[in-house]
Amino acid sequence: MKLDESALAATTNDLTREVDARGVADLIEFRMDQADDPLEQLAAYDGELPIIATNRARWFGGKASDTGRLDDLFSASRYDAVEFVDIELETVRAKEWLAHEFRENDVQLIISHHDFEETPDRDVLDAIIEQCAEFGDVAKVAVFPQNQGDTLTLLEAVNDATNRGIDVAGISMGEIGSHTRVIGHLYGSKLGYAPLLADDNDYAPGQIPLEKLASLIELTKNERVDGQVIDTIRSEVSVPKELTLSD
Repeated sequence: MKLDESALAATTNDLTREVDARGVADLIEFRMDQADDPLEQLAAYDGELPIIATNRARWFGGKASDTGRLDDLFSASRYDAVEFVDIELETVRAKEWLAHEFRENDVQLIISHHDFEETPDRDVLDAIIEQCAEFGDVAKVAVFPQNQGDTLTLLEAVNDATNRGIDVAGISMGEIGSHTRVIGHLYGSKLGYAPLLADDNDYAPGQIPLEKLASLIELTKNERVDGQVIDTIRSEVSVPKELTLSD
């Protein structure tokens, strides 16, 4: 699957729920680190949507321990339904051979970087995106904003990387950055993520339920995003009052 345009991934730890995402999402992000018997789930998978396999380490917000984490991820990459594998930048920098090994299984690599404390300065953020792109097919950066200016830093970095020919996914986390999940594609972000869960109470701050996010993104695909659309987005997520998407 080539990410020619922005795609929406539904995140779940239960592949039997893939049917709930059909018609809304383009892919499934399978959180192996939070799943019961993840390899057995992959072996039994008969869904329609291609899979992003993620086995996030504990130090990057996941639940996977070091023991066997990469081995399980490599095993997952052998399944035909798995078209993307997410690997942390810090992991692939320490073990550069990983990228080659995974590509032997004909999967695309999402090289990701997460900063749960801050948004790096623009030059640092640009360098991180470049490093992710050096190792992977898609560079994913998820950073935490301290203010609305930080969300603009993220969006501008995504836009400039896109103009340089990099396939990039950018997310500004938390409530302050929640609107970037809606409008990121307007700046060139190739991937959006939304959890496939039962209700809003289970979502972390800043995340938007799948169907709601899909509907809000659809609103922004109009030829002109007017004040009414902005008001709708603002009523659903945390959006700065000064936000304008069109002149």
